[in-house]
Amino acid sequence: MTLPAHADLDDDLAAERRHLAASRDALSRMRGRAESLFSSSADVAGDSFAAETLGRALSRRVAELADDPTTPLFFGKLDVQDAAYHIGRRHVTDDAGEPMVLDWRAPLSQSFYRASVRDPRGVSTRRRFGFVKGELTSFEDEHLDRGEELGTSSRILTAEIERPRVGPMRDIVATIQPEQDELVRADLEDSICVQGAPGTGKTAVGLHRAAYLLYVHRERLRRSGVLIVGPNAAFLSYISAVLPALGEVEVQQSTVDDLVARVPVKGSDSDAATLLKHDVRLAEVLRRALWSRLAKPTEPIMVSDGSYRWRIDAEPLRRIVDEARREDLPYAVGRERVRARVVGLLQRQSEYRTGNSPGEGWLRRMAKVAPVRDFLDASWPAVTPEALVVALLTDAALLASAAEGILTADEQAALLWPKAPKTPKSARFSAADLLLLDEAAGLLEREASFGHVVVDEAQDLSPMQARAIARRSEHGSITLLGDLAQGTAPWAAAQWQDTLTHLGKPDATVVPLTVGFRVPAAVVALANRLLPALGVDVPEAVSLRRDGDLTVVGLADPAELDAATLVEVTAALEHEGSVAVIAADAAVDRLRGHLDAAGLTAATPGDVDSEARVTVVPATIVKGLEYDHVIVVEPAEIVAAEPRGLHRLYVVLTRAVSRLSVVHSAPLPEPLTV
Repeated sequence: MTLPAHADLDDDLAAERRHLAASRDALSRMRGRAESLFSSSADVAGDSFAAETLGRALSRRVAELADDPTTPLFFGKLDVQDAAYHIGRRHVTDDAGEPMVLDWRAPLSQSFYRASVRDPRGVSTRRRFGFVKGELTSFEDEHLDRGEELGTSSRILTAEIERPRVGPMRDIVATIQPEQDELVRADLEDSICVQGAPGTGKTAVGLHRAAYLLYVHRERLRRSGVLIVGPNAAFLSYISAVLPALGEVEVQQSTVDDLVARVPVKGSDSDAATLLKHDVRLAEVLRRALWSRLAKPTEPIMVSDGSYRWRIDAEPLRRIVDEARREDLPYAVGRERVRARVVGLLQRQSEYRTGNSPGEGWLRRMAKVAPVRDFLDASWPAVTPEALVVALLTDAALLASAAEGILTADEQAALLWPKAPKTPKSARFSAADLLLLDEAAGLLEREASFGHVVVDEAQDLSPMQARAIARRSEHGSITLLGDLAQGTAPWAAAQWQDTLTHLGKPDATVVPLTVGFRVPAAVVALANRLLPALGVDVPEAVSLRRDGDLTVVGLADPAELDAATLVEVTAALEHEGSVAVIAADAAVDRLRGHLDAAGLTAATPGDVDSEARVTVVPATIVKGLEYDHVIVVEPAEIVAAEPRGLHRLYVVLTRAVSRLSVVHSAPLPEPLTV
């Protein structure tokens, strides 16, 4: 590449630093104006409701304009048709409203990620900036109009991708690749499934798509909301800083368990019962059990109304019930529809006999009179989700009827509780029962739908969990993220089409991401040895990283395992970045105790505020997390701990983004020795 003279480089760097300082000052003034408006919102609003609404909007605006001096305000620059545009994490304007930094989501910013020599998109020069703790230290130019393009050989791009991981996940706005950018900027109406090999950035793609959609469809998504669903609390803690760093502070995050947590979990299930309650067949069993409560009216109803008596014969009542049932309404909505139509028949009789139209008070009274109430209770009885699930799991006859042709006798026996609770409220529901309760609630009432839902580690969704998410995205779109090779749950998907069908998005596009930027090639090559034994059809990951280290420490004496682990941890601490010791769950307390005894304080996975560089992580919750140096202890023990142990080991081995050490005394699993 043709480089300018050294003096010109110094002048350019000084000018960029001045622009950075001026931009930070402008952002500070923007926040100051927002804070001033927020403090006076109660005075300018017309009433208390308007004041509260305005206050919430301004409070959100203040939070969106927060600046972190250790994070670069802009990371790139485009020269387009004699104009220069700095690209950053948010939009910054000067006092006259002229842009000083363009938001990375703006239409023009797209060229920063996709412009190339072959398709320059009007860009003559693309500049990337290097930063150290928020201070601008260097830049790198690509003169696309001269045929100069660095791609992934960019020194600054590589340094940012390989920067050590400490604390929560960071955004990747400075390093988004063209194939990732296409997914990030997909239309709101499009549902997408990303099959992402380890280190390909699928989680980051999902989070940045959420941020992009909020930018483009701000008001629409503020009304309907955006939901991020993760596999566990540790994962949500890990990703929690990404969207706020991009100025998005109102995205809801939840695990599936928390999403369906209608009641506290106080009970437990056998393995057989747990599997059944995650099985999609239970949705049909619940549906049958609910609708079997309807009964055809056989008697007329008589209603006294002062000196009048109104009568509705059994046949019109049967028609009302049958018509409402055919309309395929949620159960509770159908019940109220029946009530309203019965009251409508009474109203017409009253209007015909009296010549007057009854008022609202009369209609409300007729809806609650005993004959109407008794008719409803007999023909379309009220029910709660808790009452329905308890009845199904305690009444053998009801379960047998609802499950006929669906569940075997042994499966029904596995579901039945040994003893019925005194009331549904006193029932000791298990975690799997919450899925049945959520399914039942969805049969009774429609769930509010989010405008967009991002689901990460989706390969482990059971059909019933997918249905719970589907009820919350019925009128919105989804971004599904996962890797079939990392499926560790008993019900893990073997192909994405099954999961997408349960989510109500069977036509969603499945897009593979196979090129990794985070996990070193040596680590990926080791993990790829497991793929043939995993029973899933996914392409092998390919890593562009050639700088990683892989060490395998084999021990003859199991008693030396803990000491060898300590040696590897100590060696890892000589390098920059985070260190994780990953082991079978049963070994975690022992290893943490050994490290503590040696004077090394180890954090827990969800402790994002801890200053400890070392974290001891149970293998079962490491999914989705990344660490610079990973020490995997006794792979054979990890594999033996669960039925899909090889899948779990595949996950564990691919958590390292710089160095991986494998410490073992038992023989390594056979696929790794090939």
